[in-house]
Amino acid sequence: MPTPHRSIRNIAVGLPTRDGHILVLDGEDPVKGQVFHRAIGGGIEFGETAEAALRREFREELGVSLGEVTLLGVIENIFEYEGNPGHEISHVFAVSSDEIDAIPLDARLKVLDEGSPIGWVPIDDGWPLYPEGARELLRI
Repeated sequence: MPTPHRSIRNIAVGLPTRDGHILVLDGEDPVKGQVFHRAIGGGIEFGETAEAALRREFREELGVSLGEVTLLGVIENIFEYEGNPGHEISHVFAVSSDEIDAIPLDARLKVLDEGSPIGWVPIDDGWPLYPEGARELLRI
């Protein structure tokens, strides 16, 4: 059986914060039985900067425009999800947006292009936040 082609995925993700909360995707890995949060964002396309990808992803996923974005750091994330290995280089940004700030803290949203649930959670709620290390970048 041939080995599947594996590659490193280059992504840009944003961490909107407000009143001690962070806006994140909710996820679950049924193989591990783990519930987690994931920063909002996605793949960087060929010829696109990380910041341009971040702005495009927030438009596609939430229908919002971002204001100021600040690169917090770059994280190499090697992981396993649903029994499959993954490897990402994650450009992690602090983001601001009047449109995001208008989202109530108790709102439950869905990603427009895939339907994953999104909501505000306390920054230190105890659930894993991926990419691993993103929460620590907020504290720097």
